[in-house]
Amino acid sequence: MVTIPLTQRGAEMLKQELHRLKTVERHAVITAIAEARSHGDLSENAEYEAAKDKQGFIEGRISEIEGKLAAAQIIDPATLSADGRVVFGATVDLEEEAKGTVVTYQIVGDDEADLKQGLISISSPVARAMIGKEAGDVADVQAPGGVKRYEIVEVRYV
Repeated sequence: MVTIPLTQRGAEMLKQELHRLKTVERHAVITAIAEARSHGDLSENAEYEAAKDKQGFIEGRISEIEGKLAAAQIIDPATLSADGRVVFGATVDLEEEAKGTVVTYQIVGDDEADLKQGLISISSPVARAMIGKEAGDVADVQAPGGVKRYEIVEVRYV
């Protein structure tokens, strides 16, 4: 069975979404289906079709989240002992060599990535280029505009 790495924060976010889908969204769509049925002929009822489509999406997402949580490997970055190497959960300060700007990213699971908060997915090109490297190493990232070089300034496990 393939495990899905998640931080504790990412697992909690998925659990909250699952709870909302099961307790709020599922009931709302059932009510919408019942309301649309009361309007008569289902073969030409756009409200009924839309509600059924939404129900299918919700049930699919519930199934997807339950599968991810069942296969989740919760990783607490604070307990990592990676000897200064970049690993899942690490927070990394990078300096872009061309511009000299410093950015900070934490490497997280696909579902919890949010670039605005400095959270990048483990499967992103930047994260893949950094994995296994240490402070002082250079990571070459293939970007749409060409190769970007980042020097790893610091690796923290927080």
